Amino acid sequence: MFELKVKSHFAGAHQLTMVGQKCENLHGHNWNVEVCVSGEQLNSAGVLADFGDIKKAVRQVVEELDHKFLNELDIFQGQQPTSERIAVFIAKRVQTFINDFPEEIRVSKVMAWESENSCATYFPK
Repeated sequence: MFELKVKSHFAGAHQLTMVGQKCENLHGHNWNVEVCVSGEQLNSAGVLADFGDIKKAVRQVVEELDHKFLNELDIFQGQQPTSERIAVFIAKRVQTFINDFPEEIRVSKVMAWESENSCATYFPK
């Protein structure tokens, strides 16, 4: 099994209820995102996938979140845009992009860091 990881970032605001007094106020974060993809086979060039292609997929997804009030996005309607849900969203959207790759790879982990010492990690099945 091979795994590749790319990092990205975005700035976004959210407002969370029922999780703690501070978080109930409108506030923003400079999120750092780590996306891991995995697969069993290397391609003919000896790589799992081109890092540039993975970075492009992650960048496209992160742009959907960048400089937005996350509570207002359709993807979070009816649910709070927590770090956990942001990680799930990123994993699912990146997977749709890499499904078109010739290699058989899948998103194996997404980490959404809302600060330098706090993150949520999602492991898709």
